[in-house]
Amino acid sequence: MRRAHRIAAITKTLVERPHHVFSVGEFADLFGVARSTLSEDLAIIRQTCETLEMGKIETIPGAVGGVRYLPLLTKEQALSHVEAICQRLRDPQRILAGGFIYMEDLTSSHELLRPIGSIFATAFGDRDPEYVVTVETAGIPVALQVAQALDLPLVVVRRQSRPTEGPVLTMNFLSGSARNVETMSLSRRALPQGSRVLLIDDFMKAGGTLRGLSDLMREFECTVVGKGVLIEGGWPDEKLIHDHLSLIYLQEVDIKEQKVVVQPADWITA
Repeated sequence: MRRAHRIAAITKTLVERPHHVFSVGEFADLFGVARSTLSEDLAIIRQTCETLEMGKIETIPGAVGGVRYLPLLTKEQALSHVEAICQRLRDPQRILAGGFIYMEDLTSSHELLRPIGSIFATAFGDRDPEYVVTVETAGIPVALQVAQALDLPLVVVRRQSRPTEGPVLTMNFLSGSARNVETMSLSRRALPQGSRVLLIDDFMKAGGTLRGLSDLMREFECTVVGKGVLIEGGWPDEKLIHDHLSLIYLQEVDIKEQKVVVQPADWITA
């Protein structure tokens, strides 16, 4: 096989499973080449990714080492992707009765959400999470992209338990916006005790859901290494959590003026 063909095959394999460590020996055996030849191939791929700012190819030394692709985005790339979603959100036709915003087409768009997964992977990857956790249902598409970008399992917390989940842990939490008592449940088999988890949600008002998820993780004796939110509402002013990372800030929905005021989070534009 020619070098160009090997490089194409290796690149596709690495990009399809970001953060997964592949053995250099497996690649050498697969293509029937020496490790030194494969190292030259990886050097070309690494240089190309760095030059075009397409992520990072990382070589891990040691007996259990290998090579992996990290879908790291620059701040400029992150800002471009987030601003593209903001532009869509500013469309006044998205305003619904009651001041709500229609977002179903955005949260179901693989094209828009895949970069969002890479942004969160860039922000939280060095914290070594072992699971991505979200609550059904709107947060699932966003969390799934994050889990894929980090090559991690996705755990979905249910609003109501299901017989197929076996023994579950159910707890009540206070919704921060409506001040209603709500319920969330998670199968005892879903998370090993002591796991490191990353919490992801699509929209946050006061932070009641994320706080409830944090409390639930504490019951599982898991460590929350990060909290990520796609869109954070500007109201209410008082939030129940403060150690989270939002990508988009929804400041106002003016029904009378048919105007949506939304912007990328400050940490992205800084």
